[in-house]
Amino acid sequence: MKILMCNTFNYLRGGADRCFLDMIALFEQQGHEVIPFCMHHEKNQSSPYEKYFVSEVDFPSLLGKGGGISGKLKVAERVIYSREAKQKIEQIIADTKPDLVHIHGIAHEISPSILTAIKQANLPVFQTLHDYKLVCPNTNFVTNNQVCERCKGNRFYNVMKHKCKRGSFPASVLAGIEMYAHKMTGIYEKNMDAFVSPSLFLKNKLQEHGIQNRIERIPNFLHVDTYEPNFDSENYFVFFGRIVETKGVRTLIHAMRNIKGADLYVAGTGDLLPELEAYKAKHELNNVHFLGYLGQDKLMPLLKNARFVVVPSEWYENYSMAILESMASGTPVVGAKIGGIPELVIEGETGLLFESGNSDELSDKINQLIGNPALARQLAIGSRQFVEETNNPQRFYEATMNLYQDYISLKMPA
Repeated sequence: MKILMCNTFNYLRGGADRCFLDMIALFEQQGHEVIPFCMHHEKNQSSPYEKYFVSEVDFPSLLGKGGGISGKLKVAERVIYSREAKQKIEQIIADTKPDLVHIHGIAHEISPSILTAIKQANLPVFQTLHDYKLVCPNTNFVTNNQVCERCKGNRFYNVMKHKCKRGSFPASVLAGIEMYAHKMTGIYEKNMDAFVSPSLFLKNKLQEHGIQNRIERIPNFLHVDTYEPNFDSENYFVFFGRIVETKGVRTLIHAMRNIKGADLYVAGTGDLLPELEAYKAKHELNNVHFLGYLGQDKLMPLLKNARFVVVPSEWYENYSMAILESMASGTPVVGAKIGGIPELVIEGETGLLFESGNSDELSDKINQLIGNPALARQLAIGSRQFVEETNNPQRFYEATMNLYQDYISLKMPA
């Protein structure tokens, strides 16, 4: 089978890109030919199909004061309906003749204009959803660092009213116009055969907000056998990720006032770091250690030997690869009861849950595992088993192929 796979970036920039690259590798291992369609970028992996990629665009500079009116018009055209992207994908489809198209992240840099070209070519098309872009102009249901669903019912003017997009009025206006344009034309809904959602939470939330297309839940995968689990942990625990409001790190550091007898290691950087360092000093939290950014070579041993990982998110996490990596390492998770986290962190089986934003309950759960190494070991074994059974590559591959087969025969010429 020949698969045209679309994503903005052809290098590891974030979670969506990791899923894109991992999926290409998996399907090539299974004997399929995968053709990438992306945006040009200096960090991209080399590809024989680069000549088809769309030109690079730097939104922050074009939307800034230096971009002028022409820059803002260029951004608007690129975001709402990119003629370049449509022409480029028409060309790659004509030259390579794929059997189907699988899309990951295309919003903004590529735009959904490619969907009309795919539809005209009568190819099955699927999209793995990595965020809430179909129903939220800010993609993540977050406004001013708080969960927000004000745009429900197509009330996208709220993105402009609250300047949700990077706190910028011009960027928020563009995001609102983009959503109204795509909703009025139905460019996603009319041209997509099926969406793929890693989490049940994301699927349910999109349906709640009016998406009527088929949404197939297929959990993300990782190569579990590349992670060597350690069920005999040391007496410390870890947070890793961006140190920003929505990740709940402030709640975690506040909870540390009630934690004795174990150390917390915080790996990451972000806007909230200076405030939390000051809080640590003020309250003499000597068992809190800020490590800054850690590469995989240093992060993975830290995770592997930890008693547990804390994921205190205060936004609708979709299907956290950070949680999967922790569990694959034999490290259970104390997670916030929000978004898709409870689909991975199952109380008493793979970890413990607490009410998002509740530092007192979080400290209770942390103390429960610090004081009970046997329970922590039981959860560690359960975590590893969960990932082995639920998130193995073969299961992902078979579920995806079953979805494809439902549509390939329907698209075949008579």
